Amino acid sequence: MPTNVIVGYDGSPSAGEAISAGASLFPEAHAWVVYVWTPPFGSTRLRRRLRTSARDIDDLVELIEREGQREADAIAAAGVALATAAEWDAEPLVNRTMGSDGLRLAQLAEQLHGDAIVVGSRGLSGTDAVLGSVSDLVVHYATVPVLVVPNPLLITGFEALREGPVVVGYDGSDGAEKALDSARRLFPGRRLLLAAVRDGDEDVPVGPAARDAELLSLRMPKLAGPASRVAADLLVECADQHDAAVLVVGSRGRSTIREVLLGSVARGAVHRTHRPVLVVHG
Repeated sequence: MPTNVIVGYDGSPSAGEAISAGASLFPEAHAWVVYVWTPPFGSTRLRRRLRTSARDIDDLVELIEREGQREADAIAAAGVALATAAEWDAEPLVNRTMGSDGLRLAQLAEQLHGDAIVVGSRGLSGTDAVLGSVSDLVVHYATVPVLVVPNPLLITGFEALREGPVVVGYDGSDGAEKALDSARRLFPGRRLLLAAVRDGDEDVPVGPAARDAELLSLRMPKLAGPASRVAADLLVECADQHDAAVLVVGSRGRSTIREVLLGSVARGAVHRTHRPVLVVHG
């Protein structure tokens, strides 16, 4: 069975790069290219133009509904064209919602039985357009793994996607075991490296899923700052050193440093790395 991927697409360069990177990591997948249509249901330029031709408010609302739908369909179709060119079996899906677009994308992934969600880390404005802040919301709400692709992804990053290993943040918890299982399922044939952040001389317990994997021990330096930031930096550095295709982190960990490693560090890794990050929910 091909991987069933849900792609959040808003027409931005970041969303386009997410499709390119996702296609390298999930070759020959089936992709739903989703444009979540939210108020005010049309771009600023479209609404400005329609104001000059509308007879009254009711007419303006009707024009925005009609022209906004056409604009939304065109955006989704452009995403499908990119996904098809990347050798995905792609279908468009325009979904209208009055609420959070990040939450809606997470809900659609459940309804469509998605294996993973793919989003870019920045939207049209470069900071908080559709797939900027929304990528954070998707990571927060989704129950399936979420691949967040940074923008811009440099040439070295794209080259690593082809054959690079997968680095998995690991602490021996159930969440870490699930992250490792998801990495094996979604990236078959890839070399897996388990990156375990150690606090002092404490050993990291190795669960059943990790017994045959390569384990890398990363030691927390003393007095180096907030544990979550340091742990995220160590994982990012490890991924860079091994030229990883993707960094995988879980959303739930154990107590103290382990809770940090696979809890708040998931968000930290997404914001601090220049490589794709897969967040797996426990």
